Amino acid sequence: MSEEQSFIHVKGARVNNLKNISLQIPRNAFITISGVSGSGKSSLAFDTLYSEGQRRYVESLSAYARQFLGRMKKPECDFITGLPPAIAIEQKVISRNPRSTVGTTTEIYDYLRLLFARIGKTFSPISGEEVKKHSVEDVLAVIKEFSEGTKFMILAPLQITAERTLLQQLQMSFQEGYTRLFHEGEVVRIDDFIAQLEGKEGSEEDAKRGNSTPLTSDDEIYLVIDRLSVSGEKDVVNRIYDSSETAFYEGDGKMKLVFLPSKISYDFSTSFEADGIRFEEPNENMFSFNSPAGACPTCEGFGSVIGIDERLVVPNTSLSVHGGCVQCWHGEKLKIWNEEFCRRAASANFPIFEPYYKLTKEQKDWLWHGLPSEQKLDIHDRICIDSFFQMVKENQYKIQYRVLMSRYRGKTICPDCHGTKLKKEALWVKINGMNIADLVQMPVSNLQHWFAQLQLDRHDADIAKRLLTEINSRLEFLTAVGLGYLTLNRQSSTLSGGESQRINLTTSLGSSLVGSLYILDEPSIGLHSRDTDRLINVLKQLRDVGNTVIVVEHDEEIMAASDYLIDIGPNAGRLGGEVVYSGNLQQESDKQQLVVKYPDSYTVQYLSGNLQIAMPTSRRAWNHSITLKGCRMNNLKGIDVEFPLNVMTVVTGVSGSGKSSLVKGILYPALKRHLDEVCDAPGEYISLEGDLNLIKHVEFVDQNMIGKSTRSNPATYVKAYDLIRQLFAEQPLAKQLGFTPQYFSFNAEGGRCEECKGAGVINVEMQFMADLVLTCEACHGRRFKQDILDVRFNDKNIYDVLEMTIDEAIDFFKGSNQKAIVNKLKPLQDVGLGYIKMGQNSSTLSGGENQRVKLAYFIGQERQEPTLFIFDEPTTGLHFHDINKLLTAFNTLIAHGHTIFIVEHNMDVIKCADWIVDLGPEGGDKGGNLVFAGSPEDLVNCPASITGKFLKPKFTAL
Repeated sequence: MSEEQSFIHVKGARVNNLKNISLQIPRNAFITISGVSGSGKSSLAFDTLYSEGQRRYVESLSAYARQFLGRMKKPECDFITGLPPAIAIEQKVISRNPRSTVGTTTEIYDYLRLLFARIGKTFSPISGEEVKKHSVEDVLAVIKEFSEGTKFMILAPLQITAERTLLQQLQMSFQEGYTRLFHEGEVVRIDDFIAQLEGKEGSEEDAKRGNSTPLTSDDEIYLVIDRLSVSGEKDVVNRIYDSSETAFYEGDGKMKLVFLPSKISYDFSTSFEADGIRFEEPNENMFSFNSPAGACPTCEGFGSVIGIDERLVVPNTSLSVHGGCVQCWHGEKLKIWNEEFCRRAASANFPIFEPYYKLTKEQKDWLWHGLPSEQKLDIHDRICIDSFFQMVKENQYKIQYRVLMSRYRGKTICPDCHGTKLKKEALWVKINGMNIADLVQMPVSNLQHWFAQLQLDRHDADIAKRLLTEINSRLEFLTAVGLGYLTLNRQSSTLSGGESQRINLTTSLGSSLVGSLYILDEPSIGLHSRDTDRLINVLKQLRDVGNTVIVVEHDEEIMAASDYLIDIGPNAGRLGGEVVYSGNLQQESDKQQLVVKYPDSYTVQYLSGNLQIAMPTSRRAWNHSITLKGCRMNNLKGIDVEFPLNVMTVVTGVSGSGKSSLVKGILYPALKRHLDEVCDAPGEYISLEGDLNLIKHVEFVDQNMIGKSTRSNPATYVKAYDLIRQLFAEQPLAKQLGFTPQYFSFNAEGGRCEECKGAGVINVEMQFMADLVLTCEACHGRRFKQDILDVRFNDKNIYDVLEMTIDEAIDFFKGSNQKAIVNKLKPLQDVGLGYIKMGQNSSTLSGGENQRVKLAYFIGQERQEPTLFIFDEPTTGLHFHDINKLLTAFNTLIAHGHTIFIVEHNMDVIKCADWIVDLGPEGGDKGGNLVFAGSPEDLVNCPASITGKFLKPKFTAL
């Protein structure tokens, strides 16, 4: 490769805070861009490299698209050469669409639909036989199975048209040259049969029989098309071929072979039918639960309907039927149902003392729908949950029964499709005995193994070859990034933040391109240290096939494994934007010389060990706690977990071990309900106990946007902007013109620019492309009318203040003695967000930045009442140096009397915890157990804990 092809040359990049930097980035390499939060990493990777790659792509499009190019903002850069086509995989908010699943998001389900439509075999639900459209070749294949000389007949069912009687049809067939019929197992001559019918013509009953169309099975009459003997001679084969085609024609697509003298018969049909059922031929829409052609008509493809909710009827699955697991059978008058079911259960050997969660699917069906001996009885004569609610339904004219019914209504699995979301016809189509619903319910790792063992005949293998390549590729990527425990029918809305990010990564990497530039934004989010090696291997595979891979990353292992490291810094905002290190750390042998040579690079300082996140000198003691008992949501196996109060607790474990289920699915909603606050229903648990009176509030701090509106920004979120508007309204010019604080709001009419409604930008809809965001030509992006901008405080107008970074604003207002505003902004600086702009659109903030804005808001409140804060992976997007600031912020909250629970994989946070709850040992079905609860010092000595093995080096390094 020439030098231009070997490197991406960036000259004079000045996007955002980048300070005219120039770089030579090697191509076909694995490159990591690191640096503290806000140093300019994303500005280089996304706003410069990807933005320029996208602009060049648009240049190749139609004139319609190119007419907007002059108005598109080109990255501020002298030039970029050697830039391959760029693909960006950024952090995105989890999908909330109830129809979105892991399978649809990764596109695996789309390929499965095509696979079943092309090579799937339909099986009759009555006989279990394969449904086929027969051809003459199928007839010949059956005949060849018999020995030479075996006699057989080729028959066609007699078709009687609506305007003819049986007699008339037989006369017509006789005139066409057919001389024999096959009726009631015997061959008879047509003319004899006609004479017999003519003799009975006067009978009214026979006349009706003669006019019946079609004939009943007892009266089936076949035309004898030909009589032959099995032979391999060419003339005989040709005759069989011609006679079979004639039989299909005369029988309207149906024919029969009868072998003599045994009278063994075989039916053939060119229609797609069997056992008297006409089946739908497989097509790709038939397997789509988002299409009316494939969705279950009862639940319309959602898999659930409003009905009797199993979780409400059986709230505690650890109880047995005898122990009272069926909640609606409690009470003096209703317990007779429970007693009667237990009495009848002996006849079916139903285990009335077995916990509900240990019952098989068949046994649960008996409890819900009736015992085997009662299946043929009327619903009113059965003793089961269904018959109980039927009784309640019939008595709803009484208020107590209406209340009882409403108590147990909720979302429940669809009774027709049983949660598969598809109509029953789609489930009759199978490949190697498995239908599409069976496959999507398998964990990805098991599904990958199933496809590896899949045996197909040559014809089907040729058809499926390309589809199987795509499916196997995506399954391999899912397993490689540590998601082998997920099932394809898992709803996207139930995934944790890290799982969602890696599924997005799998979607983009599934169809590996060659000669491209992949730019990834923190692919290690939510990934346990155990699985990081797998991710690194995936990224290196991309590199090895001829791609350039650039990751914006803070993970120590990924930095160490990369071919080239670019560190942007030294600090954030206006104090960053410079290249403080670029090179291959693996080739640096003298760590001490490296530290001296690059003193401004925090990354080099931390990786070399010169700087480190300090271990706490002691762990906080605790006396109070809360306890969750019998947690059984998703894969949790009925565990009891104690959470100490007034300390920092970290919940950890490999991906899929049950952390989100425990904390987000059970603990948070259970506490909200205890505090009488609105929330979703918690997952299954027995009880929430302990010192609950010590918790007055509970806050879940996740990575979702700080505001639903795109107008939301950090200044408004921490309530600093209200004070700033008040300050500008008090200026002499504002008073003179009658401007109230409302005039300085870009969300209200009065002072804002009405052309862009205070947004500063205008969206231009592009057909077949993403919308263009263009600067407003009326206010030039300044959001306010000119007379509002004329009002100044210390020579700065309201727009100038919104354009300041948090650090700049604090210095500005501190010099003006505006302590109230400074106090509101200071927490943002304390959590390491001093580099973001006051008026920065919340949609441009990363997940980690959104989370820290929320943290700053809570620190700034200084609420006196004790609050329980739950953080979901707060180290997202944080450099080692920023984690130090984050831990300081956590200590501040605890010092104010609050409690902190953290779901986290970062070993530096785990080592600083006062208490650790480790779940696992693996993900999915192999997880959901409490592996360890205790201090970090004890965790490293726990042999069953995978987290402990990776935490141990943090202690040995001290």
